[in-house]
Amino acid sequence: MAESISSSPSIDPASGYCHETRTFHSLRPPVPLPPASTPLSITSYVSSLHLRRPPPPGLASVIESGSGRRLTYPEFASRVETLAGNLRSRLGLSRGDAAFVLAPTCLEIPVLYYAILTVGAVVNPANPTSTASEISRQIQLSRPVVAFATSASARSLPRAAALRTVLIDSDEFRSMMMTRGAPPSPADPAAEILQTDPAAILYSSGTTGRVKAVVLTHQNLVAYTVGQVSKRDSEPKRAAPMVVLLTVPMFHVFGFNFCLKTIAMGETLVVMGRFEMGAALKAVERFMVSYMPVTPPLVVALVKSREVTGRDLSSLEVVGCGGAPLGRDVSERFALKFPHIQMVQAYGLTESCGAATMTIGPEGNQRCGSCGRLEQNLEAKIVDPETGEALGPGQRGELWLKGPTIMQGYLGDAKATNATLNLEGWLKTGDLCYFDQDGFLFIVDRLKELIKYKAYQVPPAELEHVLQSHPEIVDAAVVPYPHEESGQIPMAFVDKLFF
Repeated sequence: MAESISSSPSIDPASGYCHETRTFHSLRPPVPLPPASTPLSITSYVSSLHLRRPPPPGLASVIESGSGRRLTYPEFASRVETLAGNLRSRLGLSRGDAAFVLAPTCLEIPVLYYAILTVGAVVNPANPTSTASEISRQIQLSRPVVAFATSASARSLPRAAALRTVLIDSDEFRSMMMTRGAPPSPADPAAEILQTDPAAILYSSGTTGRVKAVVLTHQNLVAYTVGQVSKRDSEPKRAAPMVVLLTVPMFHVFGFNFCLKTIAMGETLVVMGRFEMGAALKAVERFMVSYMPVTPPLVVALVKSREVTGRDLSSLEVVGCGGAPLGRDVSERFALKFPHIQMVQAYGLTESCGAATMTIGPEGNQRCGSCGRLEQNLEAKIVDPETGEALGPGQRGELWLKGPTIMQGYLGDAKATNATLNLEGWLKTGDLCYFDQDGFLFIVDRLKELIKYKAYQVPPAELEHVLQSHPEIVDAAVVPYPHEESGQIPMAFVDKLFF
């Protein structure tokens, strides 16, 4: 656990920087975690939260925005328990087995995730729009024993894998959620789940290169959830639980975490099968959405789109932006257009189990261009990529992270794991960053993507932000292009806005 700033006089209380160790510490109070040696799964931890603070009677746990289908918390718990029992008895799924999930977002996905985790098996979701070769590569990495797909997405599964496949939109799966199987034998209880056991395998390109299988443990997920719960408990009690509209996919760490933590915190999760701006705005109105996690292109679209005109967004309190840096201009325009909505920015990776920094409150939101301060229980270093020297506030270098949410490693890729995680547990992010004098993190760009123009290093993100300021550009990507005289020059790809 990260050292508390109050426990060491050498730690600057403004920036969190320790001059002795050249390490940045979280400025937020450390949060106690369950002893690592105590057997504990993320689902058993969630159950303990619900016992301590039961969700209101009749509250919807999950709502499917298009169809309006919903599950109350008792219904959700019953389906998870029934499905988990059938995963054991019908499919033989057990502790440590990987369960590949290739399906678009729907009401059944959160139930499936929780049931897989309850068994002690490993949730292994993938993008259903991936190519057959990409899916084949992912399956080679994780070696699942069963696949869950839809009638449409199952066609992308490689036949050579000979995977037992269960269709989520089939009578078989509905029966597994609704019809209880034989109770487990007392002589053969479910295997004890350790915090160090793998809980999820999520795919990432890693800090560099080809797709990698990131292994997150129950301890990682518990530590992340503990942090989120501590924030909620430190705030004034709400009149009603949050309603979260999930606009990001649940196979990505961003959506995966929101799926788990929204249920854990007794809130309502509204899911969309496929994101579409008009449908999202309609869902905000219909379900009185109070929180919406988004990516920067969606923020740009909200700022520039005419579809927002005439919509009742009065229930929307917070928009949480992550996945990529958000330009200062876009942040300022969002604040002008939606003055009643708080913008929360965060930075994280699949390898850090999601958010590693976040803006909280008015002070953070006034720090345009920053993605916030270190989350509780985390430490960071800014390391000169050339010399390996740890740097102080205001100096640019590669961001390194350390703490209880850092991944176990890349499955089946010891070389990549050793290149990304050092022996002391520091995760090398590959991102060029700096902390300011008040401990706010600023992302400059990816180290490997810097454009070498003559003697200068040009961050593509800065040029992308300039392009995104144009009223007709939704998103932009800038890449280096070979140039005889200059070495490299920027080349941009833009996505125009059509009304």
